[in-house]
Amino acid sequence: MRKTLIPALAVALLAGPALAQTPPASIGDRYVPAPWWMRDPVIASIGYVRVQIPANRAGFQAGFQSVDRSVAEASRKAADQVRALSQALAAYGVDKVRVETSLTTQPLYDQYRDENGVLRDNTRADRIERYQAVATVNVTIRDTAVLERAYATVVAAQPTMIGQVWFNLEPDNVVKTNLANAAVKDAADRARAAAENAGTRLGAVRVIDPTGRACQTDVLAGWPSYASGGGLPTDVNADVVVTGSRMQRASMAPPPAPPAPVGGAAPSEEAIQAARLALQPPLRELTDQACVVYGLGG
Repeated sequence: MRKTLIPALAVALLAGPALAQTPPASIGDRYVPAPWWMRDPVIASIGYVRVQIPANRAGFQAGFQSVDRSVAEASRKAADQVRALSQALAAYGVDKVRVETSLTTQPLYDQYRDENGVLRDNTRADRIERYQAVATVNVTIRDTAVLERAYATVVAAQPTMIGQVWFNLEPDNVVKTNLANAAVKDAADRARAAAENAGTRLGAVRVIDPTGRACQTDVLAGWPSYASGGGLPTDVNADVVVTGSRMQRASMAPPPAPPAPVGGAAPSEEAIQAARLALQPPLRELTDQACVVYGLGG
């Protein structure tokens, strides 16, 4: 009896979640139950907006190489090359520029040619000729107003290697909130226009869904399906999404250069200006959507 009952309970427990996730109807059914908010005539409108905002993060990497017969001396020389540079960049403040430095060393072995003429390293501890030390500086720019000068400062320091500048957009909470509000407003505008073109008028709001999923149910196929709406986004003015203080800050002149590090050998002002390049943050696109369901003829 127990052997028969336990498998039956197991089957029931396993089937429970699967049955709960089954849509209220199958594709092809003659009658499909509608959501509660569709018992009366309604219009479901998806607000879909997009905006282009300049990237507000940037960064790059530079390396300084030193070779010496002593591993300690090679490391010291490489560290000396980046010490004053790191101090000059850190003087902007961590809210504008973040600097990370690291130091790696590797041995350079005596080389020989094998019987085939291929040049190989004699990787033995007693065959080390020199040591190579590389000091790496990773720079993250959190205020793009100082990007050009910070990059020129690194270039003027004459690194052995410098990487390509990357850009990224990290929207703050104000941008996210304003874009979400614009999506809800866009849904209302689309619903109002559709109702007027259909010869009726909007009633009370039935559903407001910031995720937009409520408007993507496929009632005829047994909701929910949550398929893509497929509509075209409405372009939103960046001034509406971005706060005025941020727009003003971006249009202001770049802040003055930080003071030179005490006792350091940072690049001179003339060398920095000579290495300065135009680095304009590219535009990045943000999108958001919302669903608003209205009654009709109310």
